[in-house]
Amino acid sequence: MTEALIAPHGGKLINREAAGDEATSLQEKAKSLPLLRLTSRALSDLELIANGGLSPLEGFMTQAQYRSVVEEMHLPNGDVWSLPVTAAASREDADSYKDGQQIALAGESGEPLALLDLEERFDYDKQAEAEQVYRTTEDAHPGVAALYAQGEVLLGGKVTVFRQPSEAFAEYRLTPAQTRAAFTERGWSTVVGFQTRNPVHRAHEYIQKTAMEIVDGLLLHPLVGDTKEGDIPPDVRMKCYQVLLDGYYPSDRVLLSVLPAAMRYAGPREAIFHALVRKNYGCSHFIVGRDHAGVGSYYGTYDAQKIFEEFTPEELGMTPLFFEHSFFCRSCQGMASSKTCPHDADQRVFLSGTKVREMLAAGEAPPPEFSRPEVAQVLIDSMRGNEVKAPAGGSGGGA
Repeated sequence: MTEALIAPHGGKLINREAAGDEATSLQEKAKSLPLLRLTSRALSDLELIANGGLSPLEGFMTQAQYRSVVEEMHLPNGDVWSLPVTAAASREDADSYKDGQQIALAGESGEPLALLDLEERFDYDKQAEAEQVYRTTEDAHPGVAALYAQGEVLLGGKVTVFRQPSEAFAEYRLTPAQTRAAFTERGWSTVVGFQTRNPVHRAHEYIQKTAMEIVDGLLLHPLVGDTKEGDIPPDVRMKCYQVLLDGYYPSDRVLLSVLPAAMRYAGPREAIFHALVRKNYGCSHFIVGRDHAGVGSYYGTYDAQKIFEEFTPEELGMTPLFFEHSFFCRSCQGMASSKTCPHDADQRVFLSGTKVREMLAAGEAPPPEFSRPEVAQVLIDSMRGNEVKAPAGGSGGGA
């Protein structure tokens, strides 16, 4: 008998999706309501609120929720939550709304996707949020730049989605309920989640397979929402993942699915966020590697691991797995980390991001100790055909 999967964060998987006649009725109603166009990041959040990926959230944060999360990394009810999930509007638009009314939510096209039951409108301090969430107020940070670019007023309230914001990667766009059903069907009770926005190279593969030794299965869960300029496009990454899984992983122990979230590059706080989201998808364990969700030099190499010490195991309700920088050691003749390898740095295969880009642009595959040849070929083909940039780093953790 398979043990039950881990409970969702907050104890219940939220569902804010309308279907059938209800969806049709709400879509018709939305035509007569005030309309708010959401940013692409808010659209990603909208989808994850609706399908339960952001449980226990049922909508965009109210003022009490927002301030509690930004300042304390907890929701008012005590549940751990590390990143604000908000819908922003311009001052002009916000002044035209009334608390208690419904607002239609749309994407860039203006086609209504959901209704917001507006509970309240409130001002907020963008610089204070930047400092506390991102640890910097510099707009050179992509997450801070996105924050500064959004509207001056936040709108809080529950949402009901009647039309999906995106259908990209439909085959892999599994909801938390669907991944949980897949795990149960396969007889898994313990599952390790791996967050990535880059192709999987040998170091990532080593980390994943090490974790797989202690659990029933792996959820390879690449993020396909907004990323910064220079990151590998999601369609290219998905090709990389598929050729890797086809050749080097047992098919009955891995599930590939996409996460429609946008990257915030919030480092430590985003590591907590990524872990809790994967908990909602049914993961009992979560991999946190080197510089998880980092960008530039804003965070220490292992700050994203240290932040987990601020919460009790009971608060998190899942098990983080911490890994150091991994590499191929010529003397060891295998993958290793500083925890297991005694040899000098000159025995360790490491390529800078610049070197990898130069090699791929020239049609040259990195050594097989660094990247599987099938993955390298996908990247070479993409660069030649679409001028896709290579990954900025080589062998860190899962972000």
